[in-house]
Amino acid sequence: MHWTEWGEAENPRILICAHGLSRNGRDFDFLAQAMAGCYRVICPDYPGRGRSDPVSDPAHYHNLQYLQDTLRLVDSLRFDQLDWVGTSMGGLIGMGLAAMPQHPLGKMVINDVGPFIPGEALALIAEYLGTHPHFDNLDEAEAYFRSVYQSFGPLEDHHYRHFVTHGVRPGPKGAGYVLDIDPAVIDQFIAQPAVDMALWEYWDPIDIPVLVLRGEKSGLLRADTLAEMLARHGGAEAREIPGCAHAPSLMPADQIALVSEWLLGT
Repeated sequence: MHWTEWGEAENPRILICAHGLSRNGRDFDFLAQAMAGCYRVICPDYPGRGRSDPVSDPAHYHNLQYLQDTLRLVDSLRFDQLDWVGTSMGGLIGMGLAAMPQHPLGKMVINDVGPFIPGEALALIAEYLGTHPHFDNLDEAEAYFRSVYQSFGPLEDHHYRHFVTHGVRPGPKGAGYVLDIDPAVIDQFIAQPAVDMALWEYWDPIDIPVLVLRGEKSGLLRADTLAEMLARHGGAEAREIPGCAHAPSLMPADQIALVSEWLLGT
């Protein structure tokens, strides 16, 4: 498993940033640069994404495997403090880690996901991912990202160029471009029935401070789910990100400041 690292390698204060289902660790470049003065920031590419190897059996593309991968990553690190930022799938991995006895986490930011996920939200994700898009050129790739990631909220041109730089790779036999992800990741996801998922057993044991971010138009993290999360966890806080659905990109300066100020307690 490959990761991108920011900050001083000997810093004992570490922040792991975990990406969403079809993304990779470079989504956190902007946040990581801002946090690198205070943390050693580690942004993994989970298997089959970015520069990480694919798995040998696509059946292993699931969150419990990613949790095991995370434990191996954590075991390789030396730290005094370990904090977590997780978007969507990355938030679920963080929840699983924080629910374990004697877990290593200090603080956690969960970006637009929770312990109840509506089946209709999963069906919408499967619908746009299941096309396995092919792009003749990079302009087509950018147009695709601008279309499907409108839900990320207002972004600037350089953010979309960043998606292109780190989100596509040459297509088969070098013809055009495809998403920089093992197609089996998507196939494995869409093969599962799009039914409601209740994961409260991963939320209820969590005993650390948690900041939950929600895009104000999110269909994946519903407002009633967020309310129940706060009711069940007295140490959780929430912020709603205007102009976003699923999921806030954590790229604009105001979103970075929100995360930074909460983690650093300033």
